[in-house]
Amino acid sequence: MGFYADRVLPRLIDKACGLQVTVPERQRACTGLHGRVVEIGFGSGLNVPYYPSAVESVSAVEPADLGWKLAGKRLAESAVPVERSGLDGESLPFPDNSFDTALSTWTMCTIPDVDAALHEVRRVLKPGGTLHFVEHGLAPDTKVQRWQHRLEPIQKTVAGGCHLTRRIPELLTQAGFEIRELDRFYEHSTPKFIGALSLGYAASPPANG
Repeated sequence: MGFYADRVLPRLIDKACGLQVTVPERQRACTGLHGRVVEIGFGSGLNVPYYPSAVESVSAVEPADLGWKLAGKRLAESAVPVERSGLDGESLPFPDNSFDTALSTWTMCTIPDVDAALHEVRRVLKPGGTLHFVEHGLAPDTKVQRWQHRLEPIQKTVAGGCHLTRRIPELLTQAGFEIRELDRFYEHSTPKFIGALSLGYAASPPANG
């Protein structure tokens, strides 16, 4: 992936996404996870401390070897078994209907083909299974949107392909998910161009749906 992407970026993401300000959003996104969980964009395991007791196991999808290494201490302290089970969210190595719930936090902004990744998550979820998420994306205000479009090329370069203008709710519904809960807000401690968050959960339609 290159020296910056392979050796530097995972450390920057670990620090930036590990700030205390993200903890309440991570806790909320993890609420309701249960059974077998697939987490795309596992990173350095920043969600591990917030897995509920109802979680039986987590299959972590993470392309960066360094990210997985940085997760070591969190994994060692986790009561939930976590296995690195995939490298690419666009092509998940699991059978259909394998998981009860799924988790994505600050990940949909970066996956090159996010549509393919969401269709894959839906495929591996059991009918009625839920995807829990907190993601930044296109702001609701026109003025902020203008700045997002201006800054996105820079953001993509320095942050490993991170987009500022993806429409998270629309991406979920286009992939066939039914949004059951959605809270859209600005993270008060973050600049608005990167702090427009969508937090909630969406369900894969039931088998008879």
